Amino acid sequence: MRIAVIGSGAIGCLVAAYLKLKGQDISLVGRPDSVEAIKSKGLAISGVRGSLSVEIAISGQLDYQPDLVILATKTQDIEEALRNNLSFIRNALILTTQNGVQADSIVAKFLPVSNIVSSIVMFGSTYLEPAKLVHNFEGPWIIGRPFEQAQGEGLSGLSGILSQAFSVVITENITGMKFLKIFANANNCLPAVLGKSMQEVFGDRDISRISIAIWKEGLEVVNKAGIKLVSLPGFPAENITKLTSLPVVQAAEIFSQTMKNLSKEPLYGSILQSIMRGRGSEIDYINGEFVRLAQDNKIAAPLNNALIDMVHQVEKNKRFYSKAELFEQVQNLLN
Repeated sequence: MRIAVIGSGAIGCLVAAYLKLKGQDISLVGRPDSVEAIKSKGLAISGVRGSLSVEIAISGQLDYQPDLVILATKTQDIEEALRNNLSFIRNALILTTQNGVQADSIVAKFLPVSNIVSSIVMFGSTYLEPAKLVHNFEGPWIIGRPFEQAQGEGLSGLSGILSQAFSVVITENITGMKFLKIFANANNCLPAVLGKSMQEVFGDRDISRISIAIWKEGLEVVNKAGIKLVSLPGFPAENITKLTSLPVVQAAEIFSQTMKNLSKEPLYGSILQSIMRGRGSEIDYINGEFVRLAQDNKIAAPLNNALIDMVHQVEKNKRFYSKAELFEQVQNLLN
């Protein structure tokens, strides 16, 4: 099977490198800075599997027809990536990897739903610079069909390929799991606002109180929308319901201890990583999903809305908030 990974960030480079090491016929499609760096130096990966260097083909655009496309761009970049490569991928199996729940619907504007497989990436990687990244922690790669008319079709072969390099889980309810993954990602906005690692940010119990409030507001919204959260491997849905039902001080302490121990290496989260690269983040597809659902159901999500605005201000002004400035903006929105 010929495999193309479109997107040369933290996840795209990681999966391309590990599958290449397992002998897969694989290439990357990336932006000019990545193309230049990877062509000249190869990929340098450090972290939980040790340090390694991988030579891999990369270009700015496809020039062949792959059998499988692993779409590893940010959600906001999907349409451009598809348009640039559409003539080569019309018959390919498309595997989406994005956070949030909008990616599959965007792809379906261009390609048949029978071509689309959705996924949730539970392993963590940090992009340091073009051609250099850290694999922070292991986790499964969850795959499933996002559209009812394609449920359960053709996943065993895909699982067999991906499982050469990652633990793979096949699910029949990828959408319910994706909504739970939004909760797992929703607190990434705080490191993005403050410009610090997740360990630094969530080591502060006061800031962890904001995390609990984000979850409480999000849970109210998804419950109002009638969405059932489906447990992820290692992240049960009860994590959200139980933690948000505790006194906030106790919940913040538990959350803080959990987040501080996620990785020995600094973790920045996908939103801050985009900002550090000078690019727009996926905040509108993470916390923004809570806001969209709230609007659809005629309720409010003021805390998530405020944090989205703060992230956009950071993107625009290239200046992070201090802790005092953060609390000045959100104090009145905390329960």
